[in-house]
Amino acid sequence: MKRLLILGFTVSLMGCETTPPSEATASATPTNDDLLLVRGYRSTDDDCQLTGETAFTVNFLDDAADLVSCPTDGDAAQSLVQMYGAVRVAETGGYTVYTVPRR
Repeated sequence: MKRLLILGFTVSLMGCETTPPSEATASATPTNDDLLLVRGYRSTDDDCQLTGETAFTVNFLDDAADLVSCPTDGDAAQSLVQMYGAVRVAETGGYTVYTVPRR
């Protein structure tokens, strides 16, 4: 009987073991189902991404401007505003969405 109790206790403890999150789950940029992130806006590795049409973004699209989404707490957005005159239009799930007038 004691062996059975010890075995049951050992098996139950094995179920409590936690595994650290893998690097694959940690991401520098957030994911967001509201946004269709197409590609880097100023370059391929730009944190600010050209943003396509979704149910969330449809009201922000304009023929005279690009829709661009940047991680909310990143430095990339500040330079987007200064260099291109980007205007903040929304915020969702870790991203701030801007319209950038086309030149």
